[in-house]
Amino acid sequence: MTIKLHDITRPADLKTHSQGTGSVRQHIPEYVDLLPPCNHSCPAGENIQAWLALAAKEQYHEAWQVLVADNPLPAVHGRVCYHPCESDCNRSQIDNPVSIHAIERFLGDMALRENWQIDIPNPPTSKRVLVVGAGPSGLSVAYHLARLGHTVEIREAGPVAGGMMHFGIPAYRLPRDILEQEVARIEAMGVTIKYDCPVTDVIADKITGIFDAVFLAIGAQLGKRIDIPAREAGKILDAVSFLHQVETGDAPQLGKRVAVYGGGNTAMDAARTAKRLGAEEALIIYRRDREHMPAHNFEADEALEEGVKINWLRSISAVDHDKIEVEVMTLDEHGKPQATGETETLSADSLILALGQQTDSRFLRKVHDLTFKADSSLVVDEQMMTTHTGLFAGGDMVPGQHSVTIATGHGKKAARHIDAWLNDSVYTPAPKHPVVGFERLHVWYLSEAERQHQPHKAPETRSYDFSEVVGDLSETEAVFEAQRCFSCGNCFECDGCYGACPEHAVEKLGEGKRYRFDYQRCTGCAVCYEQCPCHAIEMVADKS
Repeated sequence: MTIKLHDITRPADLKTHSQGTGSVRQHIPEYVDLLPPCNHSCPAGENIQAWLALAAKEQYHEAWQVLVADNPLPAVHGRVCYHPCESDCNRSQIDNPVSIHAIERFLGDMALRENWQIDIPNPPTSKRVLVVGAGPSGLSVAYHLARLGHTVEIREAGPVAGGMMHFGIPAYRLPRDILEQEVARIEAMGVTIKYDCPVTDVIADKITGIFDAVFLAIGAQLGKRIDIPAREAGKILDAVSFLHQVETGDAPQLGKRVAVYGGGNTAMDAARTAKRLGAEEALIIYRRDREHMPAHNFEADEALEEGVKINWLRSISAVDHDKIEVEVMTLDEHGKPQATGETETLSADSLILALGQQTDSRFLRKVHDLTFKADSSLVVDEQMMTTHTGLFAGGDMVPGQHSVTIATGHGKKAARHIDAWLNDSVYTPAPKHPVVGFERLHVWYLSEAERQHQPHKAPETRSYDFSEVVGDLSETEAVFEAQRCFSCGNCFECDGCYGACPEHAVEKLGEGKRYRFDYQRCTGCAVCYEQCPCHAIEMVADKS
């Protein structure tokens, strides 16, 4: 493997000004903390680099405590998050990104095996908060509010917690016992979850329950439908309802040939589920090509491995019993599908529509001062409060991209704003450090370290049941993978600056305390800066 090492760059004035002690010293080194791109990209706001560093040192419980400070469901997220952190990982410029999701899952699973519980760092308050919906944003906001000392009650319309994590993500991706155990840990903190308890009048429930604030987290559990001309319609289902029926043990009869219309992750799940229910053929019909599909590549790869077929650049124009007429599409220069007039006929016993989801917010229409978008999502301000004072909302209830991790991040953010509002204050997040890109690293020390891969069940056997497809890393693999992290922008006490300084101007302060510069000895030569692998040192103007 050829390793491309970063060409060391230095500030332009360091190259032109003379260096030395006293009046000719132009710059001095300064320790800094920059923002690693993984942290920056995490929708849940995890301090990924910090818990990776602890996992690399086999301090698993400490790593998990850092992780759950931001995310209460690490075993779940290690399985279902689409890990944008890895897409932005600087290590990908060398070989492969760190398998962050696999290490998160390793820690989450270890916590369940060891029965680790959550600490509540704040004393109880007298404030009560009602959360409507026990999906990812509802569970997250309840968890964070409980850690802040508030009393939280979740009212869930269904019989179990999890929302679309339970009814929308198949068990082969998220085993139900994993989800249930992480929910139980939240309940063990004192969070009350009332099941089969739909909220029909949120203002009345707020008053009668003596709640100080409400967080709306009902999710998007209605499948979108479109009008397709049908001379004699066959069996047509929406993907959300279909997956829900499968989960409740009431799976519909699909027949031997199943078509799925859509190109997102839900379409992939619906087709893979159809195969597990006995369909001999599962065909996805999508109007764009693979490059433009919303589904993640690994989702499409796993579907194809299991025998799902994908008919790209096709749009359904009519349905007649078991015949589906599709029109061939082409993409214009903007990647948008355009009709060609050419048609084909496909055969299918069932058609599943996987065209997205929307929120059922009809019960909120009686709250006269709420403001809605055209898609029924709620308008919220920067504090995530709706236009009705004391009513907050997050997850699929608000405009934006929808995913489990985004919803979890909404819950954490909302908890901070709700806590501030309950205390007659306004939460202001601390300013973020600049993001450190690969071009700022000095990876001179790098040795070959290939990414560790999670085991997968064989494609020829896994599509016959709903057992989990992807396995866990071993402890050795997880530690090795964590050690692949560059610690971008933050000192990891490698002693490089300490060993490189010719003037002995770098002082070690002890494990975990990093270093200090003795500017009486420092000549401003920048050797420490040039060798620092993670760019935790900047050269700044000497104003002494």
